[in-house]
Amino acid sequence: MTRDDAMELLTEYTTNPNLIKHALAVEAAMRAYARRFGEDEETWALVGLLHDFDYERYPDLSDHPFKGVEILREQGWPEEIVEGVLAHADHTGEPRDTRMKQAIFAVDELTGLIVATALVRPDKKLASVKVKSVRKKMKDKSFAAAVKRDDIIRGAEQLGLELGDHIGVVLEAMQGIAADLGL
Repeated sequence: MTRDDAMELLTEYTTNPNLIKHALAVEAAMRAYARRFGEDEETWALVGLLHDFDYERYPDLSDHPFKGVEILREQGWPEEIVEGVLAHADHTGEPRDTRMKQAIFAVDELTGLIVATALVRPDKKLASVKVKSVRKKMKDKSFAAAVKRDDIIRGAEQLGLELGDHIGVVLEAMQGIAADLGL
């Protein structure tokens, strides 16, 4: 299974451009962590692209990502990718017993907070976002209120990273694809 296969599946199930951009942001962050930990970059990236591919059709947590996982298994995607998709959310009960599973959980919510931080900058550019800006916005509970800050903190802890370092890795990865994200 290739990135093209994953993009085809993502765009078959997802039409909302912001959800597609979210998938691209998570993909970039997963690639960065795979490189950092000396892991398989392509596999990690596929998990990032696919983690929410079913969300637009099945937004209810009783269905997401379970419907997507059924589709992935029916299409013959490797179980490592299926389990990675399951690991991005607490409600699935998937144990985060690999670095990849820890990373997908750690980056998912953080990418949203970073995008929100960029959007309130005067230039609306990721290039002008700094780690300290993200940390400051993270403390403001009314800012991007839907972002689960506890997940970001727990994610960094599960990866064994200080929060600022974690934000830095994800921010740099997203800055690398800023044009694709429209930021």
